[in-house]
Amino acid sequence: MILPHDMTYIDISTSGSPEVLVPQRTTLPEVGAEEVLIRIAAAGVNGPDLAQRRGQYAPPPGASPIPGLEVAGDVVALGAAVKGWSIGDRVMALTNGGGYAEYVAVPQGQVLPVPAGWDYAEAAALPETWFTVTQTLVMRAGVAPGMFVLVHGGAGGIGGAAIQIVTLLGAKAIAVVSDSAKFDYCLGLGAIAVIDRTADDIVERVKAITGGHGADRIVDIVGGDMAAVNVAAAARGGHIVQISTLEGGAANVPLRQMMAKDLTLSGSTLRPQSAAVKAAIATRLASDLLPRLGSGAGVRPAVTTFPLEAASEAHRVMEGRGHRGKLVLLTAFGMTENAI
Repeated sequence: MILPHDMTYIDISTSGSPEVLVPQRTTLPEVGAEEVLIRIAAAGVNGPDLAQRRGQYAPPPGASPIPGLEVAGDVVALGAAVKGWSIGDRVMALTNGGGYAEYVAVPQGQVLPVPAGWDYAEAAALPETWFTVTQTLVMRAGVAPGMFVLVHGGAGGIGGAAIQIVTLLGAKAIAVVSDSAKFDYCLGLGAIAVIDRTADDIVERVKAITGGHGADRIVDIVGGDMAAVNVAAAARGGHIVQISTLEGGAANVPLRQMMAKDLTLSGSTLRPQSAAVKAAIATRLASDLLPRLGSGAGVRPAVTTFPLEAASEAHRVMEGRGHRGKLVLLTAFGMTENAI
């Protein structure tokens, strides 16, 4: 295909509320020797995008200042050193920024095929959350079959990904949500039980569900006062994975209890990781998880779509924290091509 000279993208005009997201025009990104150029059909909306818009999460050196960390679309150009990809391939990718646009250049190691039977919007809802959970819970915390895994924010993007990955790997997910209306969604993703954090005692419910054993692994996006709850709910030798801090970046952690229970607390962010680390995560996804999604073993996430130009509205909805699943932006190409 003949590529256009320029494209629409979403600019963060200044740090602030969702209204600072403004559609603009710019030239297409240059494609490095080991990069592929993707014509974007869909781009996922994630917490780091909101933090970047507020001025709280600056892109790492060399990354695009355009928000957007995950996309799905078609390969339309290849760098000179790219191997294994062809023009026209349907792909999804973890980007280094630049997803809120019509085209993005992505290192080849961060590109994956769209699972068989999935449309672009569903595929764009996967990379950022699945890379994050695979890196932290699978590769670092070593989740294994039979383990009990407590997942906070089970109906959100990270939580939903964690429930599915835990289930696909033979462990048992216990979801925590803030609204009982989200129970069925979490159970549909594979959770064995759901806890309403507004009505239930999380620690007591975990003990009851696990027969007094506790949670072997905990995925937390809440932070703040939840840190002490996690320590109390953890099984001996457990591992708490801190992925976000939606309700507080500081916490009073009961260190003696952590020591007595032989617990591990780890934290990480995905965006600053090296290309080699991201490629290793992609390899693990491609070998252990994506084939199962393509065979129908996984559950497709609930997806709510918005036009690319309505990125500000998508951010408002995400900040309201009442949605289920993922929010996804569709380009003009995506609106016509978002089909299996």
